Amino acid sequence: MAKYNIGKRVERGKNISPPVTTEESPEQQHPIFCLRYMSNNFCISDCTKEEKAAFAGTLYKLSQMTWSQINSSARHGSSYERIAQTSIKASIPKHITADVNLIAFRFCAKAPMVGYRERATFFVIWLDRNFTLYEH
Repeated sequence: MAKYNIGKRVERGKNISPPVTTEESPEQQHPIFCLRYMSNNFCISDCTKEEKAAFAGTLYKLSQMTWSQINSSARHGSSYERIAQTSIKASIPKHITADVNLIAFRFCAKAPMVGYRERATFFVIWLDRNFTLYEH
């Protein structure tokens, strides 16, 4: 059984240090991926084992690049395409306002993961594995 130190101070290891934070432009940072707002109807639990592996591989590949490098990539390579909110057939979460730009990365063959970017973070909202989220 695991032992937890709830309410006790946890000391940082000697070999682990927090990441260095800088004030560099989000374009020069590597993307951070957030799945917190992923839609239940287009989520990772609906994916096959192969699609899950491709999703993880895509996140890893993209995390090795800066946003600037991603922006200069080919559209169906490591880059993304913009998707109009009006073309989305699923309900859009309430926290996504009309001024938010939706973008899609390809994660498995041409299947897109759609979400939005806020500074260096990409929030994945939908995994469109069946190509039903919007007109392709």
